[in-house]
Amino acid sequence: MSARTTPRDYTIKDAAALTGLPASTLRYYESVGVIAPISRGESSRHRVYDENDLGQLLAIACLAATGMSVSDMKEYVANAQLGAGAAPAQIELLTQRRQQLALEARQMALRQRYVELKIDYWRTIDAGDEARATLLAAEASALADELKNTKKR
Repeated sequence: MSARTTPRDYTIKDAAALTGLPASTLRYYESVGVIAPISRGESSRHRVYDENDLGQLLAIACLAATGMSVSDMKEYVANAQLGAGAAPAQIELLTQRRQQLALEARQMALRQRYVELKIDYWRTIDAGDEARATLLAAEASALADELKNTKKR
């Protein structure tokens, strides 16, 4: 015998807590069409979220966490409604996001390396090793140039 759960309704405060998206963002996503209009309570007219709404919001929260733009999220949601025929468009959209994330990861790694070099530089200065400090400064400068060039891509 399986336990059956009764469908539950959630307030905007509940939905915000469960998805990690602020209530203002939930209202905004609804107003611009990222999510479908949310049903309203009969007497209060407050938004009433159900399990399906929460599932969609969790997926949207994941996309937002990747840095996906609102317009791309709208496109993703619209494509999802089309089913299997939209698979190529979804793959392209997500591939572009993956490429952007890879670039951002590379930039982050370069920034971390720059900070490590500068720590080494200042430790070397503190130790009085001018020759090593000069080498580290040159390496940091080259890394700064590389960082600048990755932003242009």
